[in-house]
Amino acid sequence: MLLSSLQHFSSKPKRMEGGNETDVTEFILLGFSDLLQHQALLFILFVTLYAVTLSGNIAMVTVISADSHLHRPMYFFLGNLSLVDLLFTSTTVPTMLNNLLSEKKAISFSSCLLQMYFVILFGTAESFLLAVMAYDRYVAICDPLHYAIIMTRRFCLQLVMTSWIAASLHSLLHALLTSKLSFCRSNTIHNFFCELAKLLKLSCSDTSTNELVIFLEGSFVVIQPFILIAVSYLRIASAIIKMPSTQGRSKVFSTCSSHLAVVALFYGTVISLYFRPSAGGSLQQDRVASVMYSIVAPLLNPFIYSLRNNEVKGALRRIVWRRTLQARSWMS
Repeated sequence: MLLSSLQHFSSKPKRMEGGNETDVTEFILLGFSDLLQHQALLFILFVTLYAVTLSGNIAMVTVISADSHLHRPMYFFLGNLSLVDLLFTSTTVPTMLNNLLSEKKAISFSSCLLQMYFVILFGTAESFLLAVMAYDRYVAICDPLHYAIIMTRRFCLQLVMTSWIAASLHSLLHALLTSKLSFCRSNTIHNFFCELAKLLKLSCSDTSTNELVIFLEGSFVVIQPFILIAVSYLRIASAIIKMPSTQGRSKVFSTCSSHLAVVALFYGTVISLYFRPSAGGSLQQDRVASVMYSIVAPLLNPFIYSLRNNEVKGALRRIVWRRTLQARSWMS
């Protein structure tokens, strides 16, 4: 229903009245077109990174679902984060891989709009989930006696569902507003996926409404979650300082360090990509930031959590051991 609605809105970009411009029906994703001699090498590199990303995030979702020791709020949120990363990277990388092997690096208007919708959806969902995870750590460390009462299974499910619904509405709004724009200038996008900011620059319509929505909602989907994360960790830091036991402080820091690393990676790339002066970066810098945002971050997230979390590593060992025993039993 959602996809058909977007395709209906985007099937015919509106023509500007009173002009000789030709409507844009497809866009050219330049991506790495300036590195023609390295296309094959880049394909091998990114297909390898994509395979590792899929494996890592699928493993995290599988382990958290299969091991009863991890059926707790923190890992429920982590499983959803891995699912978001899995879907996010699958929205951008397959198109990029296809373009690396294709001479015509074109994407239809409707496909571009759908890709933009999903990029915004999964990026926004990740922002919300990181804030939810920070709140979970705050309650666990600063109010441990009431943790089980506050972070009930129903409440955790509500937090995740709210994150997904809010992200869906946010991305749908931008997709519908973009679908009403006219594109009659250049159809070249200097990136390997369809990005909202670059599409607005190509439009020959009045984009003031789109820019106003970006400004107003930017605080809701990026700044407010970031503030919630910052406040949560300031209070966590205060609680850690007051702990009399060095061992207790070390354990709490170890629990939070993985999440902080993921937060730094996510918001660092978002800020470098979207929250800097328009003239402050070259196309190469934009491309590097896009790679970090859509490929490197989803790749590293599961490994940051699995390598720094003894419970996840223990669950992995138990699952591997069970599978090994099952294989031996079947062979015998």
